[in-house]
Amino acid sequence: MTQHLADALPTPTGTRSGWWRDAVIYQVYPRSFADSNGDGMGDLEGIRSRLPYLKELGVDAVWLSPFYASPQADAGYDVADYRAIDPMFGTLHDADAVIREAHALDMRIIVDLVPNHCSDQHEWFKQALREGPGSRLRERFHFRPGKGETGEEPPNDWESIFGGPAWTRVEDGEWYLHLFAPEQPDFNWEHPAVQDEFRSILRFWLDLGADGFRVDVAHGLVKAPGLPDLGAKDQLKLLGNDVMPFFDQDGVHEIYRSWRRILDEYEGDRVLVAEAWTPTVERTARYVRPDEMQQAFNFQYLTCDWEATALREVIDGSLAAMRPVGAPTTWVLSNHDVTRHATRFANPAGLGTQLREPGDRELGLRRARAASLLMLALPGSAYLYQGEELGLPDVTDLPDEVRQDPSFFRAAGQDGFRDGCRVPIPWSGTQAPYGFGTGGSWLPQPDSWAELSVEAQTGDPSSTLELYRTALRLRREHPDLGAGDSVDWQDAPEGVLAFRRGEFLCTANTTGAAVRFPVAGEALLSSGAAVEDGVLPEEGVLPADTTVWWRVTSG
Repeated sequence: MTQHLADALPTPTGTRSGWWRDAVIYQVYPRSFADSNGDGMGDLEGIRSRLPYLKELGVDAVWLSPFYASPQADAGYDVADYRAIDPMFGTLHDADAVIREAHALDMRIIVDLVPNHCSDQHEWFKQALREGPGSRLRERFHFRPGKGETGEEPPNDWESIFGGPAWTRVEDGEWYLHLFAPEQPDFNWEHPAVQDEFRSILRFWLDLGADGFRVDVAHGLVKAPGLPDLGAKDQLKLLGNDVMPFFDQDGVHEIYRSWRRILDEYEGDRVLVAEAWTPTVERTARYVRPDEMQQAFNFQYLTCDWEATALREVIDGSLAAMRPVGAPTTWVLSNHDVTRHATRFANPAGLGTQLREPGDRELGLRRARAASLLMLALPGSAYLYQGEELGLPDVTDLPDEVRQDPSFFRAAGQDGFRDGCRVPIPWSGTQAPYGFGTGGSWLPQPDSWAELSVEAQTGDPSSTLELYRTALRLRREHPDLGAGDSVDWQDAPEGVLAFRRGEFLCTANTTGAAVRFPVAGEALLSSGAAVEDGVLPEEGVLPADTTVWWRVTSG
């Protein structure tokens, strides 16, 4: 085996094969986590300083959203240099320090990789513009002549995920493809230079000690031959519901097979995680076949309403789809692109993952706590989004003048309300920025967040933070949690989910009323009222919108 620089770096002491199968992975959105230099923007040194908090929380790995050199047209998902750190976040030395410190604390680091597109300030793209039509560098992107008598119409009818056409015309008359913002030109993955470049980028970060990659828009790299018209209006409504000429094309899988071969050269069980929006969990499973990635996000679960029948269908379907390929199912409730589940569940079902109303805060938090315990009881790997352990809601009343989400400034696309889940998290104190830093925060924090800070919740047994800490501790200690690929469903009243895993039993009441459901066992943890001596406050009764973990010994 080739000797790599990473072999000499500190690695997690608890190294075990397949660590990712039941790992709890915490997403850090760097600009909103912790600010070390008082400029109002989170940074890598801030992340490093808060790693002990994540260790105490009980997570196994940390996924870092992009921190690369970038003009920040889309919060760093427009990358100008994949081997450099944006000065707002620090230096490459700081990135190395984060990886080393995490490893010293027995946690792993997963970095975000953005291979579908780059920034329009990437040297390749700038040179392609300078060289003009026919340039060999333009072949690394999707440049095309337009339609119409003078080429005034886009080459096809594809729409940007952020709204408007997916094409922008340059001064010499050609058009280039961007499935997202105009500042994010799509790479042409049929070009060998693009493939070679990203294999080199993988090795760069693996040599630095990264434990894996979350692959952004993993379903989007390959486009259908000829870039055919989609022939449909309201294309955004089709996303995730159908195979499209620019998403989930079969050719992506050979790319990930070549990447997997690179990761397998390295020690330490490195991983690939797909952000792949697909029509079915069966198609998602194609990304995690034995010679491709190890994990894929379960968006069917993320978008599921808080309703027992729907949840059971998604859980069963997810486990069944992953079982034939031997991959673990992943579970996630929130991330940087969707409304936090404490706000989603505060609103009526069926409104989607982008909301503009705060809803019933008390109801949303109660359901969010219950949903989190249900998720953490399922077999597979769980993803947490920073601040959900504090019960943070979305900030739905941000002034227009402070918003930075590029989709907000376009006619349609993701509703333009992702800023609400990206507000910097509160650490301490009674006034903003609540210990985030000394110089304010890039998005304003609500006055009500003083009671939600890490400091305010630490040591309070009824707090959401202590609920998460206890749940993650029990998950580590209990052999039936996380591992495996199946659940044993139990008979339960309507609206209640109940499943066993060995001597462990999870019961989730998704209804708005208390339900009588006696359990012969010891209550370990409840998302609602505190458990006293293994007994719920009202014995034999599951409170409304509450999940309870039990230890049972009977058959």
